[in-house]
Amino acid sequence: MARFWHALLPNMVSATDIAQRIVEAILAQRLAPGTRLGEQNLSMLFDCSRTLVREALVRLAARGIVTVSARRGWYVVQPSHDEAREAFEARRVIETGLIRSNGKVDKAALKKLRQHIRQEQAALNGADVGQRSYLLGDFHVCLAECLGNQLLAETLRDFTARTTLIAMLYQSTHDAVQSCAEHVQIVEALERGDVAAAEQLMAAHIGQVQAALRLGAPTDPLADLREALAPLGTPRPRKTTRASDKTPPPDREPYLGALL
Repeated sequence: MARFWHALLPNMVSATDIAQRIVEAILAQRLAPGTRLGEQNLSMLFDCSRTLVREALVRLAARGIVTVSARRGWYVVQPSHDEAREAFEARRVIETGLIRSNGKVDKAALKKLRQHIRQEQAALNGADVGQRSYLLGDFHVCLAECLGNQLLAETLRDFTARTTLIAMLYQSTHDAVQSCAEHVQIVEALERGDVAAAEQLMAAHIGQVQAALRLGAPTDPLADLREALAPLGTPRPRKTTRASDKTPPPDREPYLGALL
């Protein structure tokens, strides 16, 4: 399991390091959906060539974390309603299946999981919201590692990053304390050897997180134009704040040094 906010020495960064830092920033909710990732800014931040930055971004694009526009550059993805549903379905299948097939954990793995839970609980009492978000998401990666499947652990890291973006985009109401408590229940079930209960608890946990999303109805792409061209005298609908309104404008490029 990667250390949180590990330091990188100048001129020793790799494309893997850059990609990992971007994923960690997403898991910590420091990079919002739609954030522009300028190659020049990233190369200055990591003190490396734009070629190396581009290699990292191409890898992340293949993993579904970022997207590129020929005219506007690289952006953190903004998952649609359908993509949100598919991401949670994928996590449910992977994580419950992993527990079902590899549910027996040894003492060393249980010790690692309990240590992670203690870190989550300490973060809940602290002021660092980013670390709290990171640890709650990283629990699922840690669990996959403890169940002996490194390949699925890496896959889950990407899916967890995507569902973190989804939670930010659609204003999840799921409580961090509740998430931690559900993690505790899963570990306790594994500790007593009740694989079936652990699987059910994981399915319920992922379902609770998904149910807490405020997806609402799909956005009408012609809403503003439809309202402007309505016949005179037609009552104007009241404005409501959408989750997507809280993401950075497409052309806004935040100072990445504060984010990464």
